[in-house]
Amino acid sequence: MESFTKLGISEKNTYPLSRKGFTKPTEIQELTIPILLNKEIDLIAQAQTGTGKTAAFGLTLIERLEENNIMQALILAPTRELVVQICDEINSLKGSSRLSIIPIYGGQSIDLQFKKLKKGVNIVVGTPGRILDHLNRGTLELNNLKYFILDEADEMLNMGFIEDIETIFKLTPEKKRVFLFSATMPHRIQKLAEHYMGDYEFIKTNTTITTNLTTQIYHEIMEDDKFEALCRIIDINPDFYGLIFCQTKIEVDQLANKLIERSYSSEPLHGDLSQYQRERTLEKFKKKYTNVLVATDVAARGLDINDLTHVINYSVPQNPEIYVHRIGRTGRAGKTGTSITFVTPSDFSKMDFIKRIVKSEIKREDLPQIDDILNLKKDKITDNIKERLNYDNSDFHEWAKELLGIDTPEEVVASILKNAYGKFFDKKNYKEIKAVKGKRERVYSEDNKVRLFVAKGKLEGMTKRKIIDFISAKSGTPERKFEQIQLFDNFSFITVPGKEADMILHSFKNIKNNSKPIIEKAKAATKKVDFYEKKKAV
Repeated sequence: MESFTKLGISEKNTYPLSRKGFTKPTEIQELTIPILLNKEIDLIAQAQTGTGKTAAFGLTLIERLEENNIMQALILAPTRELVVQICDEINSLKGSSRLSIIPIYGGQSIDLQFKKLKKGVNIVVGTPGRILDHLNRGTLELNNLKYFILDEADEMLNMGFIEDIETIFKLTPEKKRVFLFSATMPHRIQKLAEHYMGDYEFIKTNTTITTNLTTQIYHEIMEDDKFEALCRIIDINPDFYGLIFCQTKIEVDQLANKLIERSYSSEPLHGDLSQYQRERTLEKFKKKYTNVLVATDVAARGLDINDLTHVINYSVPQNPEIYVHRIGRTGRAGKTGTSITFVTPSDFSKMDFIKRIVKSEIKREDLPQIDDILNLKKDKITDNIKERLNYDNSDFHEWAKELLGIDTPEEVVASILKNAYGKFFDKKNYKEIKAVKGKRERVYSEDNKVRLFVAKGKLEGMTKRKIIDFISAKSGTPERKFEQIQLFDNFSFITVPGKEADMILHSFKNIKNNSKPIIEKAKAATKKVDFYEKKKAV
């Protein structure tokens, strides 16, 4: 871990890094950590998600903060998923440090958050709307703040949080350090920096997490059909040479064994293997003695493998950073590659979040059909036979004449093909894949405007700002997409484009109010409006 200690990371804090599989710093870490640790200056860093920026500022806080009950660092992020991800990442890096970190976001009990804040905490990670709510209530104080960090600043701008961020800036102490991280640098973010930051250094990395050489697709599928889907993908790609990611070591072993039982050349790779086993497995894979490697994220970190045709997310990654680390292993050195993610109904929200943060095209596609796979196999065998016609086959001429004399040429060739390849063309080798239950049906076009009913109103303390924050925190809908908000005592109406309506309805489908959906299409909500009006009258 010498490369990390050279940047200024103490030896005790490199141990968690090695346990997580980090072998050397990323470009953003090399460029920013020395500034963050050794200079008393603000920093703006332009870097894409997945380049390791969370570890850059997380390690800095672990090195610099005092282990007490005083809040010294505030990190703002656009969504609750990202808030949780940042907390998890810093907790995984802090090792023996007793620094305390808590997430603060909308949709979670504000009273529970207040109790945690009252006990004392060193780092607060939160969404702008909920942080501002605590500041207004007096349940969060910034008097001792030393570090103010904005992560995914451009995404917060897109979601309409810029005014909240400016308000929070005004409530922070003058003497503090500000770190701003953003994938892009729009004019409004630059203006924010010029107005509220002191002297700062600007860093821009050249690292790109995705390229045009990597085709990114996903398949919506039921959990128990994943294995069948994987087999179809391998079979439809004759030159398949891929890395398959699972969440746990147990899943890796189970999947690798199932593939072997189905006659695929597969090996597992995870942390429970000995060093010798790992090296032997990797050597076989690199030499293409095996063409399918099933691995965990930690085991695959730092692998240098070229020419991969596929990276398959058998399990949806826990966050966008893991997603981009995974898919970055194909589409290298000028060669094309494909990343495929299996998305079950329970993963829809997670996949939507990944698509929003990664900001690259991830296309939904249907799985290969059985007939398509069989036709491909037939074409490949036909090509092999044609190629053999150029060789010297004279040793078999007499035998061929003898066989052709038995029956018609068509029947003889058919018999030979069935004997040699019949088992490869048995449709029973494949099972039918079920339609996805709970699948999102796009009932609106991108341009249609949709009116939604929200079972929250003025009597619950709702304002137009809070309605936006409440819905954005859960669904990630940008503020600019809310075209009309009508606020009543017990309920509200919002108007948004069709795409955002889909996302909002999906995000809130399991959130109820008196056993009724808390958000639904307005045209289906007439009775519910009557219900709330009657309730109000009572």
